[in-house]
Amino acid sequence: MEEMKSKAKRAGLWNLFLPDSEFGAGLTNVEYAPLCEQMGGSPLAPEVFNCAAPDTGNMETLVRYGTEEQKKRWLEPLLDGEIRSAFAMTEPHVASSDATNIETRVEQDGADYVINGRKWWTSGVLDPRCEVLIVMGKTDFTAARHEQQSMILVPMNTPE
Repeated sequence: MEEMKSKAKRAGLWNLFLPDSEFGAGLTNVEYAPLCEQMGGSPLAPEVFNCAAPDTGNMETLVRYGTEEQKKRWLEPLLDGEIRSAFAMTEPHVASSDATNIETRVEQDGADYVINGRKWWTSGVLDPRCEVLIVMGKTDFTAARHEQQSMILVPMNTPE
């Protein structure tokens, strides 16, 4: 896998999903779509070209909303294909593909955050190279229904 990834990087076929040419190939979604179709026919291709979910969405989130420190710690190694990530949204007992149904609570406690809830089908978490989760939870139960949710970065080595 690492040899194929190196070849893809050298050929400029890396991070094709990011339209921003600073980090990706500079392709539009329309230009990227047929490449996804081709990659989707192989169990290896998405990782070979560093275009595998959930890393792609997590990298896009970090590009847009991450702090400089978060980009240095998580985005750069993801962009380089050195680590993997996971996305934790779905929960048992609710239709959690609709974020307004999320029940997991995320509450600040001093300089820390306490996450209380149960996630289900966490994409990417079983990969041994997974080092960071993006967890969706509710941070403001008093806000309008569509404004209660937030996402938080959780290092995989965070103690319970």
